[in-house]
Amino acid sequence: MAETYKKLTEYIPLIEDDNFGEWIIDRENDGTMEHPIQFPFVSYSEMVRKFEGEIYEFMEEHPEYGLNRYGEILEQNHIEWGTESMNGANLDALDGKTIMALLMGAVRAERFCDGALLGFFEDGAISKWLKRLEEIDKEG
Repeated sequence: MAETYKKLTEYIPLIEDDNFGEWIIDRENDGTMEHPIQFPFVSYSEMVRKFEGEIYEFMEEHPEYGLNRYGEILEQNHIEWGTESMNGANLDALDGKTIMALLMGAVRAERFCDGALLGFFEDGAISKWLKRLEEIDKEG
């Protein structure tokens, strides 16, 4: 039985025990030229940073998935690249390539919106997607 997603699905129990990260909000500076306010950002846990690296590593090791075009993959499966659509996707109908596109979309969302990845962890989407990958591995 092939375990294509094993390195990723090993994160399932780690996710259950992690706090994912925290928002860092500048409360020390007053916004003057001498003390500019820093924009809020998320300081992610070590687990999240490693997980993000594993997603990119998977993309490099599996060019046949075409994950650099995750948006197209999602669109082909009638999923918009947005929190609501991605969270609401019917996972039972999705293959591994599409689940990986969801994961890549979540990771890439962080580049455009601070805290986006945190949201996907906190609402349980990442965990659900990984459990679906685990099912796919078991199905062979």
